[in-house]
Amino acid sequence: MNNSDFAPIARFYRILRRLHRQPNPMNNSDFAPIADLNAAIGSHNPFKKNAIVKAQDVWGKGFPDVETLNAHVSDAVLQAMEQVKTSTSTQEKVISVVFTAEKGVGKSHVISRIRHRLEREGGALFVYASADEYVDLNLIKYQFQQSLVDSLRHKGSQGVMQWQEVATAMANEASKASNPDPQPFAPKQLIEKFDKVYANRESEKKQNLMDRLVDQVLMIKHDVLFHVDPDIVRAILWTLSQKQGAYAINWLSGKEIASGKAEELGLPSHANKNNQDREAEALKTVGQILYLVSQYNPVLICFDEIDVINDCDEAGNQTPEVIADLVKRLYDTLYQSDRSLGVVMLTVMMPDTWSNTIRQLSGGIPDRVASKGKPIALSYMDGKSIIELVKCWLQDFYAEVGLTPQDPIYPFEKEQLIELGKEKPPVRKVLSWCADNFKVAVAVDPLPKEPLERCEFALNQEKNAILAILDSFLEDNSAIAFALSFGFESLIGKNLEGETSTGEVLNQLIIEEVIEDVKPESDNKNWINFKIIGQESGKVVKIGVSVVQGKQRSLLAALKRLNDWDKFELTRGCLVRSRSLVEKMKKNSASYKALEELLNKGGEYVELIEEEIQPLLAIHAVYEKREQYQLSAEQILTFVEEKQIAFDNPLLREILSDPSGEIPEVEDDIFSELASENTHDAVDD
Repeated sequence: MNNSDFAPIARFYRILRRLHRQPNPMNNSDFAPIADLNAAIGSHNPFKKNAIVKAQDVWGKGFPDVETLNAHVSDAVLQAMEQVKTSTSTQEKVISVVFTAEKGVGKSHVISRIRHRLEREGGALFVYASADEYVDLNLIKYQFQQSLVDSLRHKGSQGVMQWQEVATAMANEASKASNPDPQPFAPKQLIEKFDKVYANRESEKKQNLMDRLVDQVLMIKHDVLFHVDPDIVRAILWTLSQKQGAYAINWLSGKEIASGKAEELGLPSHANKNNQDREAEALKTVGQILYLVSQYNPVLICFDEIDVINDCDEAGNQTPEVIADLVKRLYDTLYQSDRSLGVVMLTVMMPDTWSNTIRQLSGGIPDRVASKGKPIALSYMDGKSIIELVKCWLQDFYAEVGLTPQDPIYPFEKEQLIELGKEKPPVRKVLSWCADNFKVAVAVDPLPKEPLERCEFALNQEKNAILAILDSFLEDNSAIAFALSFGFESLIGKNLEGETSTGEVLNQLIIEEVIEDVKPESDNKNWINFKIIGQESGKVVKIGVSVVQGKQRSLLAALKRLNDWDKFELTRGCLVRSRSLVEKMKKNSASYKALEELLNKGGEYVELIEEEIQPLLAIHAVYEKREQYQLSAEQILTFVEEKQIAFDNPLLREILSDPSGEIPEVEDDIFSELASENTHDAVDD
């Protein structure tokens, strides 16, 4: 959750605190009243659905972290980075390390910690490669090239893209070719001036600034000319341009950019290359990029989620074997000079993956994947580390809502957490336990006596709580899918007919079943959130529903499943997504084409509208907290039926109705001509 999501809550509880607190000259304590703390706890659970670290958590704000937990693991990586940086031997400039731990112990937490430490302290480049996004294993090298390029697009320690940090270092060093004592630029300063200086030189018909910079870099770095295509040097320097940088980054990733734009940048065109061509060239390109950027900073490459079984390549190898082979190839082919600052590759996996898969591979793969020796095992949590973890999470929560508890782990008790630590649980289990037990009485007033009145009271409570942080809910695919699924389950057996608000028709549809586990063994997650099975005018209907509020990668993955009616036993697929996100799609993207395919074959796109999903989110929250509100499942369903919360909900009816076949108008933007996007999940960007 972003800090801005807490703003309305924080303001509310600051006012509430002032109302509760009475002036007392004998008590100067700044501790918040219990009533205020309880109200904040009842409005938002910071542990809810946050136990799994995703790529956005590695790159974004990250998780509250107990740095003493598994410090031996993160320290080992930082020591390896220092080793490759200071070693004078080319044989010690590439190191590979393996971490092992069971699910939920905290492998990705450690990666997130390392990333954020490097971001704070600087001095290294960070690359994150999640195998969870590598669906087409036959294009693994090309997909890794895009992971490398996309990672360096993220901000580093100097507040600019990591690409721009490297480009600034290149430009500052190049200036020594003509000035023995140059005044170095800071990245932001150089970026701010670059386009203006370039335009001035062009208008005065002086030597092209980019040609001059490339020449000077190659003059200073003699060996670069022998190991790196000068076009890669040129493209990296172009990232300093606010006008042209995005094009240069797309070119570095292997994507096609318009021929006129490539010519303007002085770069060769990628036109007429298919994915197989890009795959064949990717390893060489990756090697050249890493050789060049490691001249200025050591590079840490983290391979995560390799245990996931997405697919097989043409040779029958699954994800762990394919990633291990990639690491081996990188280890063998990454050329590093004695002046290079080196590359460290970190691969995290479960112990069984190492013992039963990686160690059994031939061709020296295990020795290349773990060149530093046997894997380093992560530790489980104990009572002391659990208390520290809970303090970290709650410190952020209470700071955001503007409250200071007397006990930093309130509403938990120390004895509770120590007892939990005796089980030696993984981090994910601890956070899940905290999510389940982070609760106090929500309301000061007594609950109404009548069940339906309690339902009304509870619904209003949850509506207000959701409204305060609605933006957060609208980014949560799972929360929306659970709310929709619950709404459809409450309609089982009902006869649904008539027109929807947009004019589509319901023809005597009766829902018989809602299935939430639609995932085949080959998928790592439920891209189709649930499936509705029923009868419409005597015919069987099976509607697969995917809620996708995230990035294009997730969108394409879901659409591919929604289009595969035979595999998932569907009569139609339905995508639920906010209109504003659909309107940002590129017409020539693989996602847009997959959406067109879905509609052309009789599937549907349904717009997610805030006012329509909010009551469903609220009533599902009431159902989840039914014990707290002293309600039974039957009483809640009776209330839903009596108030026709689901029966009259336009969003539910739109999903069930005949498809309209319409897509919102998509506007072309400046980057539409850049993308020659691919037809597999991991490279749709």
